Amino acid sequence: MATLPNSSDIQPLLDALQFSPENVPLRRHVASLLRQVGRFTEAEDHYRLGLRQAPDDEELQLGLAETYAALQKTSAALVVLEEVLRAHPDHARAHLLHARVLAGAGGPPDEARAAYQQALQLDSSLRDQDLDEQLGLRPAAQPAGGGAPADYNATHVSAQGLDERALFAGLEKPKITFQDVGGMEVVKEEIGMKMIQPLLHPDLYKAYGKAAGGGLLLYGPPGCGKTYLARATAGEVKASFIHVGINDILDMWMGQSEKKLHELFELARMQAPCVLFFDEVDALAANRHDLRQSAGRTLINQFLEELDGARSSNDGVLILAATNAPWQLDPAFRRPGRFDRIVLVTPPDEPARVAILEVLLRGKPVADDLRLPALAAQTAGLSGADLQAVVDTAVEACLRESMKGGKPLPVQQSHLLAAAKQVRPSTKEWFATAKNYALYSNEGGTYDDILTYLGIKK
Repeated sequence: MATLPNSSDIQPLLDALQFSPENVPLRRHVASLLRQVGRFTEAEDHYRLGLRQAPDDEELQLGLAETYAALQKTSAALVVLEEVLRAHPDHARAHLLHARVLAGAGGPPDEARAAYQQALQLDSSLRDQDLDEQLGLRPAAQPAGGGAPADYNATHVSAQGLDERALFAGLEKPKITFQDVGGMEVVKEEIGMKMIQPLLHPDLYKAYGKAAGGGLLLYGPPGCGKTYLARATAGEVKASFIHVGINDILDMWMGQSEKKLHELFELARMQAPCVLFFDEVDALAANRHDLRQSAGRTLINQFLEELDGARSSNDGVLILAATNAPWQLDPAFRRPGRFDRIVLVTPPDEPARVAILEVLLRGKPVADDLRLPALAAQTAGLSGADLQAVVDTAVEACLRESMKGGKPLPVQQSHLLAAAKQVRPSTKEWFATAKNYALYSNEGGTYDDILTYLGIKK
C-alpha cells in the first residue's frame, strides 16, 4: 500500500517551482502531493496556476475537481468535471469522480448512478464498495466465463439535474479571437491594455501595483458586435466566458437575485482567468434615484460589492458589460475599480463591413465576380445586424428567381446592391438620442467619442 507523502518532503519541490514556474509537470506533481496531505487550499492554487499554462491538461482538471470536492465547493467541481467529460467522454476516472461528487451533493441519485455505471462500463476495476453502499446498488450476477461488467440497472440521467448547476449553463470556452473581429482596432486596443495585457504580463503590471482584472463598459447602438467582442476577449487569452443576461439574475423571491449574482461572481473567481460578461447591464445597474422599490437598490448594492471584491479577490476576473443606454447606469458604477473605462462601439467601418459580409456570405452560392468593397461603400452606417438583413434580403430575392427558373442561381452583386437600398440603418435613432446626451449631459467628457464619431464639436 502506498504511503502518504510527508509535508516536509514537499518544501524542496515548492522551492524548485520558484526557480521553474513554467514547469507544468512539476506543478502538477506538487499540487497532487499537497492534495494528498490535505493542504487543499494550496493545492487549489497550484492546480489553477497549472491550468493557466495548460488549460486542456486533463490531469490538472481532475486534480482541481477532486480538490474542489474536498473543499466542499461542489458546484465548482461539477463545472470542471463536465468540461473534462465534454472533451473526453470516455474518461472512466472522470465519470467515477463525477459520480462521487454527485452522490456527496445529495442531489437526485439517478444521476450519480448513471455516472457510476458509465465509469464501470469503461473500466470495471473502478468498482467502489463504499459508493455501492452509498447509492444503494447491488451488482447483478456476472455471466459465466466473465464477460461484460456488472449491470447496476441505473436509470438515465435526470433531465432536471441539480438546481444549482442551472446557473452555470452559460459557461463556455470561446474559440474566436480578435483576428475574427473585423475592424474596431481602437476598441480592441483599449480592451487589450485594460484586460488582456495584465494577464499576459502579470509580473510587469504587479511591479506597477496593477492587478489583473477590473471592469470595462462597452456601449453603443444595438447590433454592432458588443457581445462578439466580449467572446473574442475571452478567446484571446484562452479564458472561460460567462454570459449573464437579465433572466440569469432577476428573481421574484426576495434575496434570490442577490444570491444568484454572488454565485456568478464566485464561479468566475474559481474559473479565473475568466471573462464575466453582463449583457444589457443597465437593467441590473439602473440609477438608484430612479428606483422606487428597495429590492432593486439592494441588488445594485450587491453588484457594487462584488465589483469591489470586498469579500473575495477579483484577480483574474475580467468584467465586461454592454449597454445601449450608459446614461441610465448608477454613477457609482463609474468609480475607479468598477466600470472605470467606457468604450464606444460604433457601427463597423468600411474594412470591417467587407469582413462581415465575407463571413455572412460564406457557404452560400455566390457569383464569382462579387465586389464586396463596392457593396461596403454603399452600406455606411449599417450595423452588423443590418448587414445580416442585407444578405437575407438578397438571398430571398435569389431564391424567388431560382424557384421560377427551377434551378439554384448564385447570389449576384445586383441582388446585394438592391437589398442594401432597402435596408435602412437601425443605428440612426440611437445616435439621435445619444447626441442629446453628448451635447447637454456630458460631465467630464464621458460621451466625447459620440461627438467625434458624428463630426460635431461641442
